[in-house]
Amino acid sequence: MNWFSGIVVYLLIWWVVLFTVLPWKSRPPRNPRTGHATSAPKAPNLGVKFVATSVIAGFLWLVVYLLIDQGFIDYRAIAMQMMREDNAL
Repeated sequence: MNWFSGIVVYLLIWWVVLFTVLPWKSRPPRNPRTGHATSAPKAPNLGVKFVATSVIAGFLWLVVYLLIDQGFIDYRAIAMQMMREDNAL
């Protein structure tokens, strides 16, 4: 995996992990103010969630990198197989 592919894979993993982490400890207020969304969290803690997302995504990226580097996942072979199947149609 070259550096560009590594960055793209990290960003994709980060984005998916962010949507997994966002609901953590999000509780709506008991008495929402008039004009505010009743489902808006009282304290979203986005900074903590962004740091947690970055750490988790870094770990998952490392796992994906090792799987690709060791040959368990060969995305070039997968792409070639998909091209052969497209040309066979």
